[in-house]
Amino acid sequence: MSSHHASEFDAVITAPFGAIGINVADEYVTGMRLISSPLSPHCPAQPFAQYVALQIQQYLDNTDHVLDVPYIMQGTPFQKRVWRAMMEIPLGQVWTYSELATRVASGPRAVANVCGANHLPLLIPCHRIVAKSGIGGFMKNDKHGLDVKRWLLQHEHVNAYS
Repeated sequence: MSSHHASEFDAVITAPFGAIGINVADEYVTGMRLISSPLSPHCPAQPFAQYVALQIQQYLDNTDHVLDVPYIMQGTPFQKRVWRAMMEIPLGQVWTYSELATRVASGPRAVANVCGANHLPLLIPCHRIVAKSGIGGFMKNDKHGLDVKRWLLQHEHVNAYS
């Protein structure tokens, strides 16, 4: 598990699984980190960061709340293609790595690597990608990542991976 500090983020929101750290620039979300351990909440000073924090809190409180915030998707053309495909997965549904790979004309390992590079979880719902044989991976550098993924899927009414 990586160690995080509130000062790394423009805002930190307490979440049922730990915390969510948010970074913004101008009027865009530039990064988001799901953190599996408690982290002291950090009230955002910037109005846009306050808005994003409120949007995420509303999602945590109400599954049906759609996160609608502007963001900057930073990555290679292939990563962006995979992330855009992930954004087509409806709330309450999952795709396998193979299904995603087929949609973007690639291989399951390649799309799994792109999932691991996602810097905007929740906005780009990589938690909705699962393995054929089970839940798959999540938050590759955090031993509690699968607990976070299970919470997110249950929150979105996908109970097959409880």
